[in-house]
Amino acid sequence: MIKFDQVSKRYPGSGEALSDVSFQIEAGELVFLTGHSGAGKSTLLKLIALIERPSRGQVIMHGQNLGKLARRKIPQHRRQVGVIFQDHKLLTDRTVFDNVALPLVIAGYAREEIGRRVRAALDAVGLLHKERALPVTLSGGEQQRVGIARAVVNRPPLVIADEPTGNLDPELSLDIMNLFARFNQVGVTVLIASHDHDLIRRMGGRVLSLKQGRMVAPHLAEGFHG
Repeated sequence: MIKFDQVSKRYPGSGEALSDVSFQIEAGELVFLTGHSGAGKSTLLKLIALIERPSRGQVIMHGQNLGKLARRKIPQHRRQVGVIFQDHKLLTDRTVFDNVALPLVIAGYAREEIGRRVRAALDAVGLLHKERALPVTLSGGEQQRVGIARAVVNRPPLVIADEPTGNLDPELSLDIMNLFARFNQVGVTVLIASHDHDLIRRMGGRVLSLKQGRMVAPHLAEGFHG
């Protein structure tokens, strides 16, 4: 599903964020991406979401070289990738419902279909009763759940998350990770960048590690989905 082939990313004036990174993720996998702050985790995710393009090498998704994808096709690509940010990036003047509905509105879905999909997504993250609330009235964990609902409302085959539990306490962090595990169990490919090694061990799954922009040998984290 995703293949990085000798991928490097250089930012002007700041050197290489990624250097000759190669790996492959199969459809339906749950994979964790680890590494110290500045190791290149966020850059790697941005390449998948086409927020950035590689300086060298190829990023392949569904057989398509993302580095050569025409600008007009980027929105279509992004509808195949649900993105969750650490800081939620919710619109504070819109209700929970409207925040989750935004990708569907942009994609031109009918109003009835938007309502059905948004409520299904909110139900999946346990926030159906908060659909008319404003984000500022929610806890940090609830805001993150809204971000997850927005990422999956379009039913993308791939979900990527950048430190989704970075601001949460251990119990809430496990709840959020279990949400990702449930999506994975129904066939969604999930890639999560996280520095919480204890939580990753509890979840199990394959681990990709970055160190100073380079990929360290991948390994399996022992643990369980629970």
